[in-house]
Amino acid sequence: MSIPLTTILGTHISCLNLEETLALMSSTIVNSEKKRFCVTPVNCLLWARKNTYLQQIYNSSDGNFADGVPVVWASQILGEPIRGRVTGLDVLPRFAKRAEEKGFSFFFLGAKEGVAEKLSDILQKQFHALKIVGTYSPPFAEKFSDEENSKMIALVNSAKPDVLWVSLTAPKQDYWIYEHFAKLNVKIAIGVGGAFEVTAGLIPRAPQWMQRNGLEWFFRLMREPRRMFYRYVIEAPRFIPLVLLQKMKLL
Repeated sequence: MSIPLTTILGTHISCLNLEETLALMSSTIVNSEKKRFCVTPVNCLLWARKNTYLQQIYNSSDGNFADGVPVVWASQILGEPIRGRVTGLDVLPRFAKRAEEKGFSFFFLGAKEGVAEKLSDILQKQFHALKIVGTYSPPFAEKFSDEENSKMIALVNSAKPDVLWVSLTAPKQDYWIYEHFAKLNVKIAIGVGGAFEVTAGLIPRAPQWMQRNGLEWFFRLMREPRRMFYRYVIEAPRFIPLVLLQKMKLL
């Protein structure tokens, strides 16, 4: 399946919508391929613009998905419209339904202790035949030790999941997948940030009207002002002006 791309601030973004993304993931598993996907919100694009290594991680992936309405807006400004936003919060539960139907298996890696287990319980209540072959929440660390990395890889490989879902926050999860992808016995590895907590019902999600109108960030800011202030109030407003400069070929 050929993926149409647009380039925003130097990072290649898939133009696929959610349904097309789910179809891509399904075909990857059915065809016994091995692919690495990233979910890229505004801040990841801003960080990648200044971080050559991070941009290399994204531009060498098998697909970067538009996590957020502003990313879709940016593609429209640039004349290469993305067909729809694709957030980790949507991909995880929607693909769980498809996985139950097709017999795909999941491994959940990351988040705080107990979250992955709670997520598994919630999903298995919704999708009784869903195959969840393992979970693991590593102890918090800015950078994992070689021993911890080896442990995580061994746990995943012994379970042999079709999809490895990683929740280590972005872009930490993208670094981890990229650096260990060759050793992982999976068909898909994808980082989905806070989707574990939200899908498990531990953190509420913004109402649909806020999601549709690009205001999900505001909902998160109101809930976690101290943690999200710099990201959403200082960093994110730079995004559209930079996109306009790209449009005028001034970047």
